[in-house]
Amino acid sequence: MAALSVAEALGLILDAAAPLPSEPVPLADAVGRVLAGDVAALRTQPPGDVSAMDGYAVRGADVAQAPARLDVIGEVAAGHPFEGNVAAGQAARIFTGGLLPDGADTVVIQENTRRDGDHVVVETASAAGKHVRRKGLDFAEGDVLLRAGQIITSRDLMLAASMNHGALPVHRAPRVAIFATGDELVLPGTTLGPGQIVYSNGYALTAMAQREGAEVINLGIVPDSLEATVAAIRKARDNNADILVTTGGASVGDHDLVQRSLAAEGLKLSFWRIALRPGRPMIHGHLGGMHVLGLPGNPVSSFTCALLFMVPLIRRLAGHTGETPGLIEAVLGADVATNDERADYMRAILSKDDQGRVVATPVRVQDSSMMQALARAGGFVIRQPHEPAGHAGDPCRVLLFGL
Repeated sequence: MAALSVAEALGLILDAAAPLPSEPVPLADAVGRVLAGDVAALRTQPPGDVSAMDGYAVRGADVAQAPARLDVIGEVAAGHPFEGNVAAGQAARIFTGGLLPDGADTVVIQENTRRDGDHVVVETASAAGKHVRRKGLDFAEGDVLLRAGQIITSRDLMLAASMNHGALPVHRAPRVAIFATGDELVLPGTTLGPGQIVYSNGYALTAMAQREGAEVINLGIVPDSLEATVAAIRKARDNNADILVTTGGASVGDHDLVQRSLAAEGLKLSFWRIALRPGRPMIHGHLGGMHVLGLPGNPVSSFTCALLFMVPLIRRLAGHTGETPGLIEAVLGADVATNDERADYMRAILSKDDQGRVVATPVRVQDSSMMQALARAGGFVIRQPHEPAGHAGDPCRVLLFGL
């Protein structure tokens, strides 16, 4: 099977993915989720004509000229309507948000009045309708104000609450199962024996998946045996994972058992090689309804493939549309050599020049095992296959890492 381009590989992954079904989620848990259906208002806002200010509810005709002396017949507070009627020559004390009493059509702000016992003197003339929020000014019952496909923001939550929705229909959050293979791997904080290395990939993958709103099922480190790897795969299926992400063992060496284990469980293989640096050996396929991504074991390769393929897959299942965010235009901060047949994603330090442009300077050593450079970098400079040499100041595209 020939190595696919990054675009071809991503196309195969996303073409086989559809947004997950809808589930109702309380407003408190809905921010960042994607609406699975249109949402219409269950009420009218405001539900009646209300005061926009503290003052007096009056008839506009009575205050067209000033001064005007009016009888105060009652008081209106928000949530406590006045049941009487404001007639000519009368006023009702009213506070912001209070429903205008029948007969009143104007609010005179208290700063323009003087109280005199059971009377109020309006000292400044006012136009009819002043300081009144009319019924339905914001929205009416039945208005569709939130649309399927939009990502819910904090502002949307305010709107949904005012529409009288306690929950919203959103696409279900993807469940992502993650495990690593390798007898050499140990957990951080462990005393290392000969030939052992500290497991690090899963921490980045988990954080990336959770940042996209996914639920992560941590299956830990799996020994290099066919039986143990098959057992981990079955555990992911038993946990109803939508995506299984493995790290390590994605190639075809004697100790690379992931592909053989997946095949034994009935994997429908899509591809297992990409024309990408770093990250050439990567498995994609399906086990029933579960998407499978077998990432390389090298930390930078694993991170790169997760950013390019796992994150977009999670976003697609969660209902997001459009491209993965984070692609920006920049200029090179150093010369780069002519590229070979693989797309090269070069870790780069980002800065700004005196013109305000983003400057991306590739780190000197791009070895896929070096995590310090990855941590220091802000993004990848993307070099296309066979792209000619570039020079400092040339335009380039950068994929930002995010958090």
